[in-house]
Amino acid sequence: MTPKTPAESLTVLTDLVLPSETNHINNLFGGELLSRMDRAASISAQRHSRNIAVTASVNHVAFTKAILLGSVVTIEAKVSRAFNSSMEVYIDVWVEDRESGIKSKANEAIYTFVAVNEKGKPVIVPPIVPETDIEIQRYEGALRRKQLSLLLAGKIKPSEATELKALFD
Repeated sequence: MTPKTPAESLTVLTDLVLPSETNHINNLFGGELLSRMDRAASISAQRHSRNIAVTASVNHVAFTKAILLGSVVTIEAKVSRAFNSSMEVYIDVWVEDRESGIKSKANEAIYTFVAVNEKGKPVIVPPIVPETDIEIQRYEGALRRKQLSLLLAGKIKPSEATELKALFD
């Protein structure tokens, strides 16, 4: 199977925050942002796998900056690593300043998707070849994140979490 780069799965969604999407202090609802991130990540995973991609888990979400009513929000999603049938998708959320046009990072998230066929059975996905420094950093961290998730879920034993052991040796 021919490897792909994260750039081949890049998905960018830009949208405006409307009144019906905000809470009582005019900040974007967290659930609304999660939904937007899930859509972007899903498209990214489908672009990488060229198959149906279903959300397996939301591994990390950081709501570090409030997103205000009227803000222009850009969500960028890329596959950071591919395993057998699963893909880690890293999502960056940016808010654009209305006056300067400068974008600042508001949030980030890491989702896991599984590629499936029309019958819902997992299918093999192409490997990833990271190119940029940030892509390499995210690629290398993905195996540690996967092993930690499997360990916490009781799906692997501590002795099998080789990447985590390496952190403490």
